[in-house]
Amino acid sequence: MIGEWLAALEAMSLAAGLRRSFLLYPLVNAGHILGVALLVGAIVPLDLRLLGVWPSVPLRPLWRVLSRMAAVGFGLALLTGILLFMTRATEYTDSSLFLLKMAVLVVGLLNILALRLWPVSRDFWLLSTGRLPITVRVAAVMSLCGWLMVLLLGRLVGYF
Repeated sequence: MIGEWLAALEAMSLAAGLRRSFLLYPLVNAGHILGVALLVGAIVPLDLRLLGVWPSVPLRPLWRVLSRMAAVGFGLALLTGILLFMTRATEYTDSSLFLLKMAVLVVGLLNILALRLWPVSRDFWLLSTGRLPITVRVAAVMSLCGWLMVLLLGRLVGYF
């Protein structure tokens, strides 16, 4: 049943057009890379700040700017990723690297949600000095490791 759905997804005119296009597929791929770059490029410095790097930099404005940039990057990566997935859906779902990437991505999103909703860490950005709560630091380490793993797995999917 899932195989039929994936085959139908690949057979859609949009997916076929992307596969045949000399220009469109590379543009979508470049958009995906840009989205991932914005996402990871915003998350890494934010996580490092949460871990205590640059303690003199106020966290609240940094959080505001970088979390929005990460969200824009994620949105672009998601949209273009869906388009790329459509072109070879059955092949990707047979790839353990792709499936692992998706699992780590879901854990990364859950980590973000937990950081935003966890009562102990919800208002952590109000702290201007001192060490942040352990929950925030653990979430930052998980975030760094997770998103870098998503990045690595995403690149490996294209080669294996």
